[in-house]
Amino acid sequence: MKSFIEVNSESHFPIQNLPYGVFSTENNPTPRIGVAIGDYVLDLSVLEKEGFFTDIIGPNSTIFNRPTLNDFMSSGREIWSGVRKRLQLLLSEDEPQLRDNYDLRNQALFLQNEVDLHLPVEIGDYTDFYASKDHATNVGIMFRGKENALMPNWTHLPVGYHGRASSVVLSGTSIRRPLGQTKPKDADHPVFGSCRQLDFELEMGCLIGTGNNRGEPIPVDEAEKHVFGMVLVNDWSARDIQAWEYQPLGPFLAKNFATSIAPWIVPLEALEPFRVKGPIQDPKPLEYLEQSEPGSFNIHLEVHLRGKKMNNPKQICSSNYQNLYWSIAQEVAHHTIGGCDLNTGDLLASGTISGPEKESRGSLLELTWRGSEPIQLNSEEKREWLEDGDELTMTGWCQGDGYRIGFGEVIGVIEPALDLEVALRKKANVSK
Repeated sequence: MKSFIEVNSESHFPIQNLPYGVFSTENNPTPRIGVAIGDYVLDLSVLEKEGFFTDIIGPNSTIFNRPTLNDFMSSGREIWSGVRKRLQLLLSEDEPQLRDNYDLRNQALFLQNEVDLHLPVEIGDYTDFYASKDHATNVGIMFRGKENALMPNWTHLPVGYHGRASSVVLSGTSIRRPLGQTKPKDADHPVFGSCRQLDFELEMGCLIGTGNNRGEPIPVDEAEKHVFGMVLVNDWSARDIQAWEYQPLGPFLAKNFATSIAPWIVPLEALEPFRVKGPIQDPKPLEYLEQSEPGSFNIHLEVHLRGKKMNNPKQICSSNYQNLYWSIAQEVAHHTIGGCDLNTGDLLASGTISGPEKESRGSLLELTWRGSEPIQLNSEEKREWLEDGDELTMTGWCQGDGYRIGFGEVIGVIEPALDLEVALRKKANVSK
């Protein structure tokens, strides 16, 4: 399958992909929905106005002239699939409707470097899982020793916690170093200050398209029908704050200051050629978590770090989504088995994606082994944790025969913490 739009073989956005996002332009600042194709964004609101989707989504619809994807996501799998097939037809090299209509192309096609991208989904709830066995084992060894690395429940259920949806931000948003309490090893009492062990977490998330009624669980073999697509996620983490606060209820301030996502949502349908089995699950999951079909995908993932004194970034991690022990379907089934209702736009993140090799560890906590083995970035710079001015970039793709299904990038630059005196002065002014 080829498009009349020229697409480089290493581009993340060939006609086989067509991820969805929300964009605006200088001449039209209204956010609306588009798909990425090569170096371009195709404006779906223009095609919708011209009636290209009327037979799929009905007459007089404005489902794509929206500032988020939520309305389209809630329309269901049949419409998602119909729209995707129509777009692939319109963009194919042998189809003249868009190819030969230059007026329409001028209205609907924009270079990606000339548009502004926006947070593509209104996220109502956010759940972060802990689905990588290698990651959970590494962290367990650091804090509890090899004999007690995995908690007794870990191989029986997808462990997760409810995160903070309000602090999910778009790639490119600067990340301010958080403030909080930490307790130094040799101190009797905690101290207040800025995080000194700021970390990234290489993750991927799935976004719920159609949810379930409260009290009606989603069966594991039906779960993927409710998933609209997948997105790159960096769930930033303040390790020293977390170490003091997490007992007994888990992360709080250490995880609620920022979670970055990429601007492009890749349809699950685009990933089908890359479906693979995940790791062997031992012991066998309970019946409600037993999945009959392969539930993972072969997605290559990379992390690059550039310090403010560096001209070029250095790759510090190379991992793969198929390293995850628990699948999307199992996470959805477990999330709803107790009666919880998932809703359109809910984000379910995988947790840190680590593999068995050192270079596949998806966080600095693991890559530097809690700071004891610093990473050498160049002859002058090394890292135990993220420093102010560091630029962290994550990317990922499925490699096909002459094409890639890519997820774009999720980027964040670390800003210094808020000045303590400023923070306390603001507090004093508020109290007055």
